[in-house]
Amino acid sequence: MSHEKDIESRRRFLKAAAGTAAAAVVIGGLPRVARAADLPHLAESDPTAKALGYVEDASKTTDAKHKAGDTCANCQFYSGGPTGYGPCQLFPGKAVSAKGWCVSHAVKKA
Repeated sequence: MSHEKDIESRRRFLKAAAGTAAAAVVIGGLPRVARAADLPHLAESDPTAKALGYVEDASKTTDAKHKAGDTCANCQFYSGGPTGYGPCQLFPGKAVSAKGWCVSHAVKKA
């Protein structure tokens, strides 16, 4: 009977440990999401934005490198949602428009 109690005790411990680890992962992800929402929007007048030909609305670019359908939302450097604004690796500390575009656009690999 002692052996069965040990097994049950281990099971309870492992379940509690797994639950705690899962909660830590979820809670650990929350500040990153909150910080991304607090990023200032990238202005087209920003020197880096100008250098990379960034526009907030891809449909308004006149750059010959732009291909129909290319937007920040489908770029590998963008980590925001499909709408609104989100972080981009090319513009650290700034949020870019999901419907924006720049000359460094690289299609996200599936």
